[in-house]
Formats: sequence, structure tokens, C-alpha cells
Amino acid sequence: MAFSVTAKQQDLNPTKVVTTSNGEIQGSMVTPDIQAFLGIPYAAPPVRDLRWRDPQPVSSWQGVYHADQFGPQCMQPQRGIMTNQYSGSEVTSEDCLYLNVWAKTGIEKAPVIVFIHGGGFFIGAGSMPLYGGEQVAQHGAVFVNLNYRVGPLGFLAHPELTNESSHSTSGNYGFLDQVAALRWVHDNIDKFGGDPANVTIVGQSAGSMSVLALQASPLTKGLFHRAVGMSGALLAATGPFSLRSLDVAENDGIRLQEIWNANNLAELRALPADRLVVPRKPSSPPVGPIVDGYVLPTEISKIFSRKAQNDVPLLVGFTRDEAFGGLGPVDSLADYQKRAAATFGERASEFLALYPASDDRQAISQARAADRDNTIALGMDSWARMQSSYGDAPVYSYMFSRPHVYPDDVIITNLDPASAGAYHTSEVPFWLGTLESFNRFRTLRDWREADRDFSHKMIDSLVAFARTGSPTIEAFNWPQYDPSQPVLLELGDIAKPKPWPAAKKFEFFRAAQRPPKDVEQVRD
Repeated sequence: MAFSVTAKQQDLNPTKVVTTSNGEIQGSMVTPDIQAFLGIPYAAPPVRDLRWRDPQPVSSWQGVYHADQFGPQCMQPQRGIMTNQYSGSEVTSEDCLYLNVWAKTGIEKAPVIVFIHGGGFFIGAGSMPLYGGEQVAQHGAVFVNLNYRVGPLGFLAHPELTNESSHSTSGNYGFLDQVAALRWVHDNIDKFGGDPANVTIVGQSAGSMSVLALQASPLTKGLFHRAVGMSGALLAATGPFSLRSLDVAENDGIRLQEIWNANNLAELRALPADRLVVPRKPSSPPVGPIVDGYVLPTEISKIFSRKAQNDVPLLVGFTRDEAFGGLGPVDSLADYQKRAAATFGERASEFLALYPASDDRQAISQARAADRDNTIALGMDSWARMQSSYGDAPVYSYMFSRPHVYPDDVIITNLDPASAGAYHTSEVPFWLGTLESFNRFRTLRDWREADRDFSHKMIDSLVAFARTGSPTIEAFNWPQYDPSQPVLLELGDIAKPKPWPAAKKFEFFRAAQRPPKDVEQVRD
């Protein structure tokens, strides 16, 4: 297929033409020494009969592909204009399997960082300014980010889909997209100055859960060499980050088919993509990653215990003030004690001894710390311990505790600046150098020079990890994770070592999540 040059494209300063495995490609210069190649197709459009199938190869083209505009984001709900991460009006389509590359001109054999966006597996895109790669490229890495199918189009399991699959599974199409993108990187990134033998996968939230799945998957052997997980791990036996089995997920797919008023797979494939919405209510069937028997042959913890994971250097962490579920926000000591009793029953006194509070202020702080430890931190601790126990490659860990700085009287509908602290996702703009993404449409942050300087040091640390497998730089001396006495690097006003939350706290929550013994026996 041929591609024409639009008037807008002609106004850009183009890069040299690069020859990929599918044809010639040309991007644009975003600074005098940083080139960006946007909207590169890494798989065929997953439309019509390719809906809910493994990603298929891209058709080669004749002429020059002008990669100077982002591809459409995958089908998803739109963000409100007053939200924290409003990115402007974006084109949304099923034809969405595109990736983006940023690189310095003239660079060779550079470490490659592949970033996988978050968004709960139902929103997000590589085109979001928060995930841009210009600053990481300035620090000496080739940076890649990508779209992958999300929501029902990315993770629907269904018996008919399983029956037609060559590997007798369904679901996890979003993970298969990520694998396809990594294969594209392996085959092509040297043309952009990157080293295909030195690839680091990085993800945050759902992207971090994706990194863990990719580390566990046999489909990714040799496709990456380091891994970074920021605030997300698919490990819990129960709760918001658990993994369903294929048969359970297929039953959920049948329930969704009924909600969508379709009689069979053919009718599901004929539905408009914007009709495939999961109702946002507690009784709705879930859609998300599963243990499908292919991408994930079995539970992730078992893959690690068999030493079958990709044994690569690992960097994991969380933010100080993030939490999902648990007690929820409390407003007083009495409220804290009441919620503890309702949540933990006869074990409430044990919980309150682990997270003691004697006044309202302490209760509010301890509730937030407990909810963080019970969700995000618990998963990241488990991931670090598994790699330390069953792998030879080193592990490093962090807690990000640096609050953002806000203008006076700013209004953000999904975030309260007064209480947000180091909230979920707050570390991403520091790691990627995208602080100004918040001020693109209106001023949401009042950054100081100290914030920009700290961000540059974090980028240096990330690139050092991608280059060598160790994140230590002159400014940040990272302790290696030791499960017997774990120490992380706290990234706050300064970078300093700090003990992880006490192991007995994590064990309390693991015991609360552990299924009954008869259930464990059936699963084993």
C-alpha cells in the first residue's frame, strides 16, 4: 500500500528514511537532535474477522510511510476535560495496533526502553503526553511505547473463540499485542539506533501487571533483558488484582454476550465496536487478564517457583499514598476502628496492633498506609521476593513519596490536591521526564526547578538500569533487594534508603487473601 504526504506533514522537519522489515519509513525531528517516528503499525488492524484473534503480520508497503502522527488509540471511554490526565480529543478505533519510537540522531547500539501504558486494561494509549519519550531519548536510550487492545476487545474470553484458536485459548489479546510489539522491536529497532540485545520493558499500573505477565510468559523468551514494574502485580489469590481461569472467563464471556444481545460469535463480531461496553456496576462480568494456558500456561507464582520465568534484572516499586480497595478513606479514629472491625472481623485487633492509631490524624494516615500495603505494595513485594527466591538476576526496589506541586485553587475532578500526596501514577512523569504534560491544556502543576532536576536524575537512573542492569548513578545509590531484610530507595525530597513495610504486615494481608485449603487443593 502507498502513503501520501499531507500538507501538515510537509511542514514538519523530516528525518532520514529508515528501512524496516515492512518498508521505508520517515519520521520528524521534534528537537534538533531527537527524532520521533509515530504511528508505526506493528500488526495488522484487528478488525472484522480479525477481531478477537492473535495479532497478524503487517502487510508491507511501497513508497515511504510518513510516521509523523500518532495512530488511533484503541477503543475506550473518553476522559473528561477537567480530569487529571486529559490529553485532548483523540481518535479512537479498532485499527489501533501502532507503536512510537523516539531516538537521538546518530545513536548506535543504545539501550532500548519499551514502555507499556497503564489504565486498568480498559483505557490508555501511547499517544498520551504523559508517556512521551523525548526526554528519555535525550538521556541516551531509544524509547518505544505502544497501543494494545484494552477492554472487551483486548481481553474477552469465550468458548467459541477458544474452539477456533490454534492454541485452544481465548482472552489475553492485549498481552499478545504486547508480544507482537516486542517482536517488532527485536526485528527493527537497530535501524533506529537501538540494540535488540538490550531491551528493557517498563510498565506502570496495568502496564506493570503486563510486565509481570511478560516476564512469566514463555512467549517472550529472548525478547527483553531487563524489567521494570511500577505499581501493579497480578499475583493475589483474591481481590482487585487476581487472575481468573480460562473456564471462568469463558462463562463471563457468555454473560457479556447476553448483555450485548448477541446469539453467537458471528453476531458479536458484527456488532459496532462502541456497543461492546461492560456495564460499570458490581454485578457486571469482569473482563481482564486471565490464566489462559498459552500466554500464561499456569498461575504466575507457579511459573516462578518452577524457575520458568524470564530471569532478568528487575526494578519494582510503588508510591507512598496509592491504594485500591481495603478500608477506603476514613475520617476519624472511630471510623477507622469501625471499618477495621467490619473488614477483618475477629482479626481486627491484630490489624490495629500492626497499624496503631490514637487520634484522628493517625487513623487517617494508618488507613492509607494499610490500604497501600494490602494492595499495591503487597503485590510488588511478592514479585520482588519471587524473583529473588527463584532467579539469579538482581532486584532493586523503590517507594516514590514526592508529592506534586499544584497552583492555588486548581480544580481537578478526579484528584484532590490537598490530600493526593504521592498518588497512583504520580511517579511516571518523573521517570519519563513528562512533567509538562500536565500543563498542555490548562495549568495543573506548578513545578519547581528542584522537581525538574529530580526528574532528570530519575531518568538517568532508569537509563543506567536499561544499559547495565543496575540503576545506581552518582546521585542515587540503590540497595539491592534482600528478602531477609528488604531495603528500598525512597524517592522523595531526596533519594535515601528505607526499609520496606514490615514483613508481618504483608503476611497478615496474605493470610486474609489466602483461599480455604479445600480450594487450594482443587487448584493444585
